Amino acid sequence: MERLQDYNPLLLYAVGVATLCLFYFLFRGDSEKAVPYNVAPPEQVMSGWKGEVLQDLSMKVSGSSSIQCYAPATGESLGRVNPSTTSSIDRAIAKAADAQIQWAQTTFAERRKVLKTMLRFVLENQETIARVACLDSGKTMVDASLGEILVTVEKLRWVIAHGEDSLRNESRPGNLLMAYKWHEVMWQPLGVVAACVSWNYPFHNLISPVIASIFAGNAIIVKGSENTAWSSSYFASIATSALVACGHSSDIVQSVVCWPSVAEYLTSHPGIAHITFIGSRPVAHHVCASASKALTPVCVELGGKDPAIVLDDLSNSDFHRVSSILMRGVFQSAGQNCIGIERIIALPNVYNRLIEQLTPRITALRPGSILNTSPDDASIDIGACISDAGFSRLESLIADAVAQGARLICGGKRYVHPQHPKGHFFAPTFLVDVTASMKIAQEELFAPVFTLMRTSSVDEAIAIANSTPYALGASVYGSSNHDLERVVREVHAGMVAVNDFAVTYMVQLPFGGVKGSGYGRFAGQEGLRSVCNQKAVTRDRWPWLAKTSIPGPMDLPLKGEGAGQRAWKMACGVVWVGYGDLRGKVTGVKNLIGL
Repeated sequence: MERLQDYNPLLLYAVGVATLCLFYFLFRGDSEKAVPYNVAPPEQVMSGWKGEVLQDLSMKVSGSSSIQCYAPATGESLGRVNPSTTSSIDRAIAKAADAQIQWAQTTFAERRKVLKTMLRFVLENQETIARVACLDSGKTMVDASLGEILVTVEKLRWVIAHGEDSLRNESRPGNLLMAYKWHEVMWQPLGVVAACVSWNYPFHNLISPVIASIFAGNAIIVKGSENTAWSSSYFASIATSALVACGHSSDIVQSVVCWPSVAEYLTSHPGIAHITFIGSRPVAHHVCASASKALTPVCVELGGKDPAIVLDDLSNSDFHRVSSILMRGVFQSAGQNCIGIERIIALPNVYNRLIEQLTPRITALRPGSILNTSPDDASIDIGACISDAGFSRLESLIADAVAQGARLICGGKRYVHPQHPKGHFFAPTFLVDVTASMKIAQEELFAPVFTLMRTSSVDEAIAIANSTPYALGASVYGSSNHDLERVVREVHAGMVAVNDFAVTYMVQLPFGGVKGSGYGRFAGQEGLRSVCNQKAVTRDRWPWLAKTSIPGPMDLPLKGEGAGQRAWKMACGVVWVGYGDLRGKVTGVKNLIGL
């Protein structure tokens, strides 16, 4: 029988180390494990809640600065919110700045733990979150599941999985002249950043910049829209409570809601290092002008007039699928989607087929409130608009198009819901034979209007797609790879989906547009890096061997030094710390090339 001492000691040592490692990996605790926490949901989303239906659906309250919040689908009051003042904004920025000093010292593992904690909460409470978003914005639960929950979960998942790699110091190439140096770019926190976000996705738009900003080591002031002021507090508390649950200060995330007259104080504040703005083009002009006072950089994500080009070679097997995608692209969130499809540009062979296929489907769409339906009225297809302030303009644009030859198949005007007459509903609209010269083909609608345009060729389709001031997203549908790729190359857009709609965001590709749709990107690696200080660093590669030096005067050459050597010395200015001369003789000469 072999004895233990007969084994090689090195082998025994290796086995022991392997055993310890195995026990460590099997039984160690997960330092990034999500921490359970709770945030009490608003009483208004509890089963059976009924609010007072307001007679005057206005956010302004006579004789008060309060914001009157109400459900746009029903007109029910959600309560009042006291808006932030300039003084409270100062306090919020000061708190955020103090908390960010310590937060910037956290590791990526600590930040991932916060995001994992938040992700767990979102997954476990997604129905409540969706109901809050629906009640405050008027959308349906399906729209909330797709546009609020799914994309937020993917953002969290992506940053958890890829955020550290995106912000890791990055080596950059040099050249022969600087061969004795090595070069890198570092991505460091900016400090306190801000996000001013729109109302159409009240949960995702608010939480998305929080995710990126805090993972980059910043604190953030996030200003939700006054249109969805009621839900902003609950959604922000999801982030602040995750921070507290993981042992960090809640001051890292500050929620602000204010009137436009006060918003300028935030966007021009010298304590803000970067602004993400999601909203309309007219407001963007004010935000950028305001930010310029403090030279604050702004990422501007505006609306679009997104085209969907349907090619003639679309296969029969794909026709029904693409028709459904176009329906979702137009009517998701009642058309209140910055990357919603606003123009369907179809070639001749599919044009009439689309009219035939979509007319009964669009006509049958049922507007309503998904949160206030009876068992006999459960099949609500489309939600409310946030406000009826733009309905007269929509009706005028549609009437103008009809006067110029467009055909109105259905809809075209506001819809008075029999159960919710105070709700802001616009009838699902199908408008065909629209041309590029019509106003409705040039102006952003942000409404449930399916606009169909005929084109005779791929050339003309691309020209129509590029004919507006906007260039946010686009999509193209067909079978010919040559034509598909041509559209991808030539259409003006920041994002293009081939044979699908809006999926670029689902994989966290950089989100943003060009032309009148804004500039800068959020989401993905580019989005994370945009809220960082991009610091360029050069270091000596061999400090014990070579360093930069200022060359000596040209008229004081070293012994035996020629004109060529002096020119090289002037160009390089390098000190070589070592021994040896150009001929390889050990002479103790220290400064062969530079002084």
